[in-house]
Amino acid sequence: MGILKQDHGTPVKPPGKLYHEAGKEAIGFLARFLLHCYNSGVIRRIRWLLVLVLFLGGCAGPSNPIPADPTPLPITPTPTPIPETPEMAAAAFLRAWEQGEPETMYALLSPSLQTVIPLEQFTSRYRTALQTATVLTATATLQALLQDGPRAQAAARLSWETALVGSLVTDTLISLVLRDGHWWVEGTPGDLIWPGLGDANYFYMDYHIPARANIYDRNGRALATEGKIVTVGVVPSRIRDEGVVLAVLSQLTGLSPEAVRARYAGRPADWWTPIADIPAQVSVENADLLLNTPGIEAREKPGRVYWGDGIAPHVVGWVGLIPAEQAETYRRLGYRGDEWVGVAGLEAWGEPYLAGRHGGTLYLMSPAGQTLAVLAHRDAVPSRAIYTTLDRDFQQKVEEILGNRRGAIVVLDVHTGAVLAMASGPGFNQNIFVGPGSGPERAAILSDPNRPLLNRATQGTYPTGSVFKIVTMAAGLERGGLAPDSIFWCPGYWEGMGAAYRKQCWKAHGSINLKDGLTASCNTTFFTVGQALDRIDPNLLPSFGRAFGLGVSTGLVGVPEVPGLMPDPAWKQAASGTPWWPGDTVNLAVGQGDLLATPLQVARMMAAIANGGTLYQPYVVARIAAAGSEPEMVFGPQAVGTLPVSPEHLAVIREALARVTTAPIGTATHRFLGMSIPVAGKTGTAENPGKVPHSWFAGFAPADNPQIAFAVIVENAGEGSTVAAPMARQVVEAYFGLPLTPLPPEALPTPTPQP
Repeated sequence: MGILKQDHGTPVKPPGKLYHEAGKEAIGFLARFLLHCYNSGVIRRIRWLLVLVLFLGGCAGPSNPIPADPTPLPITPTPTPIPETPEMAAAAFLRAWEQGEPETMYALLSPSLQTVIPLEQFTSRYRTALQTATVLTATATLQALLQDGPRAQAAARLSWETALVGSLVTDTLISLVLRDGHWWVEGTPGDLIWPGLGDANYFYMDYHIPARANIYDRNGRALATEGKIVTVGVVPSRIRDEGVVLAVLSQLTGLSPEAVRARYAGRPADWWTPIADIPAQVSVENADLLLNTPGIEAREKPGRVYWGDGIAPHVVGWVGLIPAEQAETYRRLGYRGDEWVGVAGLEAWGEPYLAGRHGGTLYLMSPAGQTLAVLAHRDAVPSRAIYTTLDRDFQQKVEEILGNRRGAIVVLDVHTGAVLAMASGPGFNQNIFVGPGSGPERAAILSDPNRPLLNRATQGTYPTGSVFKIVTMAAGLERGGLAPDSIFWCPGYWEGMGAAYRKQCWKAHGSINLKDGLTASCNTTFFTVGQALDRIDPNLLPSFGRAFGLGVSTGLVGVPEVPGLMPDPAWKQAASGTPWWPGDTVNLAVGQGDLLATPLQVARMMAAIANGGTLYQPYVVARIAAAGSEPEMVFGPQAVGTLPVSPEHLAVIREALARVTTAPIGTATHRFLGMSIPVAGKTGTAENPGKVPHSWFAGFAPADNPQIAFAVIVENAGEGSTVAAPMARQVVEAYFGLPLTPLPPEALPTPTPQP
């Protein structure tokens, strides 16, 4: 078998029959004619020339290839009967070749050829060739066959579709021989895999891998970049003064001397043991200590670096080695297997852009390492930077405000839905996932019962508490026949469903209208409204909740989110087998019961209230840079709904929310005293059975000309006015560049409670 033609640009032909039906008679006629010539002793010497002529003619005309099997190679071989015609032998061999069955191919080799190469060697060479060439699928087409007594020649076209270098196409001849009543394949084993491999040649793939692109904030400041990872370590046998070594490493890493010693204790004395990773700038500033302290040795390598101590880790994400369960997926994309890829956040979502596309050159090499041929080449596609909607400085301040509390803060542009900041706590430094000396820190994060890797802003689901009263008021105004000045009586409790179902209000408000009921967060008012809405239609309030974007996915791209839950009669019947009853609507009216929403959903709802009723799809990717022939991709506002509230009623709701922070009856007025930026918002104290309630404050600012909307939640922190509201004030101050008002003692962070 030899190479007749290399055509890297020829497309793979569609599946079909074994060979051209229309050419059967012509082939048979020529075969009988040549056999007659051979038996009569005429032109014996040119018979193989005629074979070649026939082969070339077959290559030039249309053909019907053997059906291609798109299943990844290799697959489990199926038993193949010993062929009794050369056509059967050639077809069976080619089918096994394209279906990735080297064992079946081997079974069709002549016994004499099998004595030359063992099965294991043949199958190993076949699979190595496919792996090196990054083969995805193979197609074999029988072009023509000519028999001359006990020998035959089959003309075939072989093609590989590869992950890295595109299509490889070649034409070849397969020799067959008749022995003991069966037809067998003969030839050089390597050439039967791919023409040119011969006895000992091999493929070599030179990968062309683009540098990973950066991730930036809205102003072009780096969030994730390619940089240097510096690992400081210890070689125990070189230590002269252990006290000095421990003091230096403790200073550089922030670890205690005991923790430093524990990391190299018991290690072989002459081994370098990594202690921790430090920023490259720190290593430069402390070069003298690192170079002149015997026993300490710093090593560096290229790697992914996240700004500061890891900014917006839940949004930006991080990279890691290809997970074993995804190895085949990445192989089919042309990855070599040892690359670092995105495993979370934008690093994972943006992998096709940040990594570009691998290119490569496939060489045919001699056993001595000499290049015999370049079989295929494809250029790499440059990587493309991602620009986010985040503001790095503001994001950092928001993370500092949240601190290590369990909770989340989300800030949106009310006019576009752009995410300006998104923090989830407890936070973590994603640099520890890329540095070789951060094993203990990684283990601590992965085992932390407070689940720092959970993005509570988009994956944490909570009852909203009194924040939901905004929805209840809207439904009452639009569909419940209520007016802003509709009067309710609050004695400090509610018995609308009988004394046995008494519910408490946090205060006896006396006579209060609907508008003031929202400002003062009167439970009794909204229990009554909820009951009235249920009488109209039990599905009414749940439908308004969904229309306000609660309990449904926001459509945020690039960051995983969960939909939460907006309970309704159909859901309850399916989930528990019990019917919906008025008490369910009453609970929902104050944001309790089975309702679950994410902080992002609540922030989006507040943005819609602030901007006049437009519900935007939040987005965190602003644009993807151009590269090569790929143009810049720009993302912008996308309206996905309108609040089911009239402008007049929406204005009433906004006025009531503005009074939450300014009126004497407002639940958060005492938290916003002296605030130069007017803030509108709503406190929420979400019951958490058996535990301290969750603290909510959601709103927008400035109240009279909204620019940002936000949601703050702190798990198990108590009333919304106690913790979340003072933190929300700091968020607004940080955005507008004001000094942060110190938190009151009751809002200061406490040791993170165990869940």
